[in-house]
Amino acid sequence: MAEYTATVSWDRSGARFTDNRYSRAHRWTFDGGMSIVASASPHVVPVPLSDPGGIDPEEAFVAALSSCHMLWFLSIAAKRGFTVDSYQDVAVGHMEKNPEGRLAITRVELRPSLQFSGALVPESNEIDDMHEDAHRQCFIANSVRSLVSVKPMEDAV
Repeated sequence: MAEYTATVSWDRSGARFTDNRYSRAHRWTFDGGMSIVASASPHVVPVPLSDPGGIDPEEAFVAALSSCHMLWFLSIAAKRGFTVDSYQDVAVGHMEKNPEGRLAITRVELRPSLQFSGALVPESNEIDDMHEDAHRQCFIANSVRSLVSVKPMEDAV
């Protein structure tokens, strides 16, 4: 069907390495050419061995789920004739021990806040239905074992 490419690059930059005191900062380059700084999370690897300004894999995981859900929601809303003026999601991933006792992002809460305009504004049950449909369609949500829940913010009308 399709392939998606991300190149992850790191180099030792002269650090000793075997003492485990090397930088975890690295670079993600995507197939469209965008390149960003990434790093281990400072929650996992202390600064200065991690770069708090870089995106860590856990943040990227949460952002990917949120972004995928949003893109599906916007598509569904447009097809149903609703005009979405803004969409903001402060998504939160929870790092906890999974049933096997290993650390994992076990839960992700998507907390979208939306603004609609126009002659046709959805009722709350229609918004909930669009969120459920978006969740079912989201490729990323369909690809993970973590529980992903959607909790729209109260100002979502």
